[in-house]
Formats: sequence, structure tokens, C-alpha cells
Amino acid sequence: MAALARWHVGAWTTRGTLVGEPFEPGRRRTPDELAFDVVGLARILGRRLSGREELQVRLWQNELRPTHTRLCGVHTLADADNAQVLRDTATEALGWLNEHAPAGYEFVLTDAVELRPLADLDAEVVAVDAVIQLSGVELPAARLAAAHVRRSSTGDWYAGDAVCSWSGPHESADAAVAVVRAAREELVDQLRAAGREDLADTAARWPAVPVEAA
Repeated sequence: MAALARWHVGAWTTRGTLVGEPFEPGRRRTPDELAFDVVGLARILGRRLSGREELQVRLWQNELRPTHTRLCGVHTLADADNAQVLRDTATEALGWLNEHAPAGYEFVLTDAVELRPLADLDAEVVAVDAVIQLSGVELPAARLAAAHVRRSSTGDWYAGDAVCSWSGPHESADAAVAVVRAAREELVDQLRAAGREDLADTAARWPAVPVEAA
């Protein structure tokens, strides 16, 4: 499977409590529920499981999510060994996610699975988000320069993030991509004006504008 298309930086799962922390019913997952979310996220994004592994996921689901209306933040696995297997499986799932992370990004497990830009300016690929975060200054072109392109249900194309559109509608993906590329050129100029030549010089290694499949 190819690397995932990046459509938003930040949390990709519901946030949860960590082992040893007090539960927050209705607000945060328990550690077991959070681990199950990690396994589920990788599965949703394309990780294939064997028949036996699928059965195990169903058993965990029955214990941690007995109904669709259940209150989160209260369910745990009754057997400690089974809970450890779930955590080990979540670790494997996180590893799979990182193998398929977009170039210049990594998945990190905090109190949620988060997609973060790598802060290595010497890397083969440097994410625009990383440059923006490392700049320490206000960059008017930043938001659009870090945008991805997606198609709406009406068939029009927009540049934005997972929930907001900052440019569009456009008649084609190429037209929307051109807008993001222009914003990236403006971003380079703004970085140089701010004295951040080191960041501006990474532009040749920025990834292509992400385009979600239609």
C-alpha cells in the first residue's frame, strides 16, 4: 500500500486517559479503549488482518463497545493478559501507521494518535507544516501553503484542510493545486524576508501538494 494522503495534522483518534490516570467517563477513552482505537484506525486505513486477528478484534469490540450508545471512558478488559495483548497489538498498529505515514510526517501516540511533521531540516522530505512551525513568525501565506486539495460532493475542487476550504471552488484538481503552489512561493518569500533562509532553502524538498482521490 502506498503512503497515506495527508489530510490533517493533529489527532486522528479520540483522546484518552493514560495508564494510571483517573478515568474521565464521557470525555476520554480508557487506556484499553484508546489502544483499541489505535488498532481500529490502522484497520480503517488499510492494515490487513488474518482471520484469527479479525476475530480477536471483534472480541475486544464486544467487551469495550457493547453498544453503539455506550458511554466511553468506563470500559476495560477484564483479563490483564488480554489487555497486554491489546496494547502490544496497538504498538504493532502504530508501527504500521508510521510505515505508511506521508513523507515528512510521523504518527505519535500521546493521549491520542497524532500526525506530526518531522522537524528534521536535513531530511530528504521536509513538510511545509514543519517549516511553518519552526519559523516562529507569522506567515500570511502559511495556511494555504500547507493546504491539501480535495473534491467536494458537488464535483468542485477546493484547497484547505480536513474541515475548512480556503480556496475554491475550482474546476479541476490542477487548478486548486496551482493555487497552493503559488501560496508556497509566497511563503518562501516571506521566510526570506523574516531572515529564515535556512527554512526557505528547504522548498526544493517540500512534498507535492497532497490531492485526495476523487
